[in-house]
Amino acid sequence: MKFKKRYLIFIIIALLGLIIGGVKLYQYLRIKNAKIIVELKSDLTAEFLTEKKLSDFLESINGTHLEDYEIDTTKIGKQNLKAKYVNDDNIKVSYSFDIEVVDTVAPLVWLGNSYTIYKGNSFNYQKILCGDNEDDNPNCYIEGEYDKDTVGVYPLVFKAIDRSNNETTLNFNLKVVEPPKSSGSSGGQPSATHFTDVYQEFKAPKTKIGLDVSRWQGDIDFAKIKEAGVEFIIIKIGGTLGTDEDYYLDAKFIQNIKKANEYDIDVGLYFYSYANNEESAKKDALWLVDQIKDYKITLPIAFDWEDWNNFNDYHLSFYRLNNMANAFLKTIEEHGYQGMLYSSKTYLEKLWLPTEYDVWLAHYTNKTNYEGKYRFWQLCDDGQIDGINGAVDIDIMYTD
Repeated sequence: MKFKKRYLIFIIIALLGLIIGGVKLYQYLRIKNAKIIVELKSDLTAEFLTEKKLSDFLESINGTHLEDYEIDTTKIGKQNLKAKYVNDDNIKVSYSFDIEVVDTVAPLVWLGNSYTIYKGNSFNYQKILCGDNEDDNPNCYIEGEYDKDTVGVYPLVFKAIDRSNNETTLNFNLKVVEPPKSSGSSGGQPSATHFTDVYQEFKAPKTKIGLDVSRWQGDIDFAKIKEAGVEFIIIKIGGTLGTDEDYYLDAKFIQNIKKANEYDIDVGLYFYSYANNEESAKKDALWLVDQIKDYKITLPIAFDWEDWNNFNDYHLSFYRLNNMANAFLKTIEEHGYQGMLYSSKTYLEKLWLPTEYDVWLAHYTNKTNYEGKYRFWQLCDDGQIDGINGAVDIDIMYTD
């Protein structure tokens, strides 16, 4: 009797194994023979730094995707895309295909129709900004002959080629002129933009009017500037003496921030950076954070990078330049402060990419035509206000 029971159990187990094996075989064959009908688009290229999804490369499929994900377009070259979807027979299937991330944008050369040097001076064309959206080291050179020691106009060609063989060619005239003769004082009067006039023109329910200051403004009478209507102030905290050089506090930073806090004026800061990569930008931010623990900061802290005359020496693509700024601002925000990018209208339009952070626009005009988003506008550098001896920058903050 015991033998029969054991035999019966063995038969049952064997049958169950056959059934399970049969089900697995069925599933395997079902998946193996599942219909995968994927029609790709004719163009399987993605431009560098553009927003692309998997579905952008598909004409049609016989089913529904489980995920339509974003494509990484930050590196040029071939990329294999993998996807899973449920076909019309309700079978989960997978497929893959290759795309290519390409760069078709030519380098930028910051040069007009002419360039002037004084007779006898060298023509250092490598100081002319020549950069690329993707390539850290585009090949930049000039073609043509000139004589720096002979006054005249010399037609030259500036060429820039990136590693994707995109080329920029600019024809320009090199003008060699006699050095100017000293004529003493020009006799002109410096321009002045009065804070009261700016306040009257731009003050509105959703604006605040303020200043940005540094040691160049000397000792500021905060009682007087507050009485004049200053609603916020952006103070220079300091910077570095150069790339990988020592940090310094602005000579008037501590005095200015203590007074601003004492008079309950909203405070933002800016840091003058010579960072050359993400790590040095993070280091800048961490140094800054360590300096401001004892003060009240209610407005954003700006990353101010302006070494454009030496930009070629940094060997930075515009993409890496923007990543560098973002590294600083992200670090600032990780420590509980707001981040902001400072730059002039032209550089914002040509070099800086759209950013998730606030923008502080520098554009010295009565009415800016900058079309990007910005929270602060530095509208002049010749401001006059009671409480400051000399010129000061005047700013508008948009509160909504």
